[in-house]
This record gives sequence, C-alpha cells and structure tokens, in this order.
Amino acid sequence: MESLTPKRDAFTVLSYNIHKGFSARYRRFVLPDIREALRAIDADIVLLQEVQGKHRKSRLKKFAHADLPQTEFIAESKWPHYMYGKNAVYGSAHHGNALLSNFPFKMVENINVSLSQRASRSILHAIIDYEPTVELHVICIHLGLFRAERDYQLITLSKRIEAHVPSHAPLIIAGDFNDWRRGAFNYMEKELELKEVYKVLEGKHAKTYPASRPTLEVDRIYYRGLKLLSGEIFNESYWKKLSDHLPLHAKFAIE
Repeated sequence: MESLTPKRDAFTVLSYNIHKGFSARYRRFVLPDIREALRAIDADIVLLQEVQGKHRKSRLKKFAHADLPQTEFIAESKWPHYMYGKNAVYGSAHHGNALLSNFPFKMVENINVSLSQRASRSILHAIIDYEPTVELHVICIHLGLFRAERDYQLITLSKRIEAHVPSHAPLIIAGDFNDWRRGAFNYMEKELELKEVYKVLEGKHAKTYPASRPTLEVDRIYYRGLKLLSGEIFNESYWKKLSDHLPLHAKFAIE
C-alpha cells in the first residue's frame, strides 16, 4: 500500500556560527536580530554553532529574554523540533551546537570529540524523519582550532559515520571546520566520500570569516546521497553586522 503522505520535492539547510549572539569582538548583543534574520530565510533545517546554552547572568542581565536558552529563543514558535548539544564549558556557563528542524527527530545524540578538557568539542548527530521511507542523517560540527584536534575529531567523526550511518542513507555534515589550511577537505572527500556544496558549485569553498571582510573558508556544508539544487552565502552588509561568521545555505532533493 502506498503512503498517503505526499513526497517533498526539496528541503533547505542553513549553517551558521552565531558567536553566542554577539557581533564581532563582542561589541553588541545581536541575538534578536539573528533570530529575525534566520526566520526570514526560513530554512527547513538549521545547524548552529557557538550557541550559548547557559551564560553568566551578569553579562546579559539587561536583556529581557536572558533567562531563555538561545536555542529555544531562536526556535520559539518557528521550528517545532530543536536540540542543543553542550560542548565548551567554562565555570557555570557553556555553549555548543544546535539543530532546528521543521521535521521530527527520530534520534539525537551529542558525541564528545574532545582531545583535551581544555578544548572541549562535540558533534551533534540527528536522524530526521524526512519522509516515511527516508531517514536523513544530519551532523552539526565545530572543529578545534589546532590541527591535532581537527585530525582527531575527523577520525572520531569517521568512526561515528561508519558505525551509525548506513552507506545508502542521505547525510549532511555542516558547521565551522576551522580549516583555513584546507586539510579537512581531502579527508571529507576521500575518506568519507562527501561533496561540499560550494566546491561543487563554484570550484572553491565559500569565504565566511571574518564576516566584515571574509578571507577564510572555514564554514562548509558537506553531503552525500542527495541531489544539490542550489547554494548561497549570505554576505550582504546586514549579515556582516551580526555574527563574526557568514551563514551558508543550500537546497537539496532526495536522490
């Protein structure tokens, strides 16, 4: 018997390092502006990095929504399914990755990929019920600042995929790779057989950092088992006044 649920033609994905809701160098708190900008784009699946899970109240006490976790504040009444994964912990505060989705989660797990306690990192892995017969794997990632960290984290990511993502399953891995030397690209492409959206479309990665004058290609959207329909980097002047990164956007269809 055929499913009565109509097949979706396509879905959109956005990846964005929101810098804990602050503009570059922490000059201004811009989380409300970030929320409105994300809502205007209206992506089906949003992967966020540097999301404040718990903050030092003295720092944000003047904002009316300061007691609401940033993931909930952004998702509220817009994305019905959302999850936060803590990674960087400092004193009584922490930040991490977050996933927002129009589609329900079948499973979400936050996996510790820290090489040391001084530089805690994690990857947030979700299985999304995209259609009755399609499970979409989505991984939000924020790699370390140092090469040794990134190498360890990529190996851990590879083991995670091998153990938990079927080879035929559609997969998206997006986030801040901190890979200004492009070392991760060869690993992602050769070892994991992934394609990168802007490498496919433009022949090179998108420059996303620093937002005011982007020169580094640190943010990426990798995929496999999907048909890429379009990609975009939001680099208008408005976005340059928000986080210190620029967001990436892509549209996919199931192959």
